[in-house]
Amino acid sequence: MSGGGSVSQRSLVLTPSGRDGAIATAILSEADCPALLCRDLEELLLRMDEGAGLAIIVDDVLRSADLSGLSEWIGAQPSWSDFPFLILTQRGGSVERNPVAQRLSQTLGNVGFLERPFHPTTLVSAVRTALRGRSRQYEARERIEEIRRAESLLERRVEERTSELEAVNRQLASQILEREKAETALRQAQRLEAVGQLTSGIAHDFNNLLTVVIGNVEQLQKRTDDPAVQKRLSMMGEASRRGAQLTAQMLAFSRRQKLEPRAVDLNDTVRSMGELLQSTIGGSVRILEPELAEGLWAAMIDPTQIELVILNLAINARDAMDVGGTLRIATANVTTPPPEKPEEPPAGQHVMVSVSDNGSGMNDEVLAKVFEPFFTTKAVGKGSGLGLSQVYGLAKQSGGGVTIETVVGEGTTIKVFLPRADAVPVSEAPSATVASVAPSDNLMVLVVDDDDAVRGVTAEILSDLGYVVVEAGSGGAALDVFDRHQDIRAVVLDFAMPGMNGGDVARELVGRRPGLPILFATGYADADALAATPDDLIVHKPFDQGELAHKLAAALR
Repeated sequence: MSGGGSVSQRSLVLTPSGRDGAIATAILSEADCPALLCRDLEELLLRMDEGAGLAIIVDDVLRSADLSGLSEWIGAQPSWSDFPFLILTQRGGSVERNPVAQRLSQTLGNVGFLERPFHPTTLVSAVRTALRGRSRQYEARERIEEIRRAESLLERRVEERTSELEAVNRQLASQILEREKAETALRQAQRLEAVGQLTSGIAHDFNNLLTVVIGNVEQLQKRTDDPAVQKRLSMMGEASRRGAQLTAQMLAFSRRQKLEPRAVDLNDTVRSMGELLQSTIGGSVRILEPELAEGLWAAMIDPTQIELVILNLAINARDAMDVGGTLRIATANVTTPPPEKPEEPPAGQHVMVSVSDNGSGMNDEVLAKVFEPFFTTKAVGKGSGLGLSQVYGLAKQSGGGVTIETVVGEGTTIKVFLPRADAVPVSEAPSATVASVAPSDNLMVLVVDDDDAVRGVTAEILSDLGYVVVEAGSGGAALDVFDRHQDIRAVVLDFAMPGMNGGDVARELVGRRPGLPILFATGYADADALAATPDDLIVHKPFDQGELAHKLAAALR
């Protein structure tokens, strides 16, 4: 069926043989109504398929004709189409009394009747009326097609928008998941940081107590020859030193310990620890030959602390295995991606040292708490729970990180990542021995500490070494004593004090006397504040008499 245009506005004329068709065609042409004369019903159907505005048919043609083809064409019209027919009938036969007209009305549907002979004006008027109706059908078709195009466009846009929304929802779900991971990591980091701060404060106070204990034990050992008393004092000293190691582990977790990092060859470190590891681990497990990477980068780390880390990991691995288990240490160069967990190293080049065992492994519950201080799965008295927390603290303080790979029943591999060093590892030269007594007679030293017991034992140690000692229990008191004693040659100064801390007091003293030797006594919690201070001017609590004597004598020379 034609989509419109001049063909769709033409009139198709079908008449029996005679002049009626030619006359009707001529009349319509003169009235600017295009018309086409058809020979038979078959041609009419063909021209209707091409396009037409209406069909003018003489009823004689349809009276005995087979109308099934025409009926099928009419039934196959689209919903917008109601093709008009104009039937030319004989005069004197009304539609109501004409059976043929009634049958045609039912078959053709949109049909009009015009009696012959007709006046030309009547024919033109009837044709134009039918064509106007057909034009409105074409307009309706265009509206329907516009609606369908709009519906198609709307459906396409809905599909596109739905697809976009689904993509946004997937992205949002992914972001929510990432945010939940980040929040979990943040909570874990905050938890560890809070525990670290608490641990730092406890360790600092504990170091003050140990300073008093160790100092008094050393003083008593110098004043008695009784073997029984000496034995008990040795036991007390050993217990105090074990307590000092415990606080060192606590402070390593809290990352408040002052480290002395330098370029270290971890392969050499592992090789040099062979005998120590074997004697410490014992014969219950077998230590395999270490897998040491060729061309290993130098690591930036405190060499003493990394030995302690490897030893701690080896002890933990031994405790996780039954008799006959195997332990292996390995090294490797690693380039790490951005971290996903707080304990993981930052992105970049790192040197990795790992300790692997084939022991019991860890479940998720243990893995979630493994870096927390004092958390342990060992029996009471078998461990402090500070081994892995110390490893974590040292690795993070050194700019690296830790990862754990574990399978319950199969074993665990703990990897420690340390930043790559630009320098080449060098052997540490032995330090010269410094005299432990006062370099000269009557050297006056000011001892400043807010803890009376710590101050007292420090003053007693220095007095035994030949120094003249004056004391102050606060920063303000120290300035007053300093102003009254012009012959003070050096100061042993506690850093963490209420009011004026050691740094404030030191600035005041140096301002009054530039070049004054000041030896800081610290319980490690002040490591960040003393980062710029040379280690020769720092004594770490709990200090012993030898360390204090050597560093003070060196500062005075």
